[in-house]
Amino acid sequence: MAEVPDELIKLERSAEEERAKLAGLTGGEYDAQWRRWRKASEAVQAAITAHAEATEADRGEVEQAVKKALRNAQEDPAVE
Repeated sequence: MAEVPDELIKLERSAEEERAKLAGLTGGEYDAQWRRWRKASEAVQAAITAHAEATEADRGEVEQAVKKALRNAQEDPAVE
């Protein structure tokens, strides 16, 4: 698979950051944060689908490549 576009990595990172914010929340705060996470998650999924269609790539492979690229970027000490 070709290189993963930075925009997809940024969207995935955003969704993961919103998901992480759910920890420890309850009630209305949890519900509001869950909606923010869900919106970010839907955005990344839509972008992955659009990229896969535009490049005629397998959608599942694109999603896996995005997740792998994000993990690799987070493990790189030069990335902050």
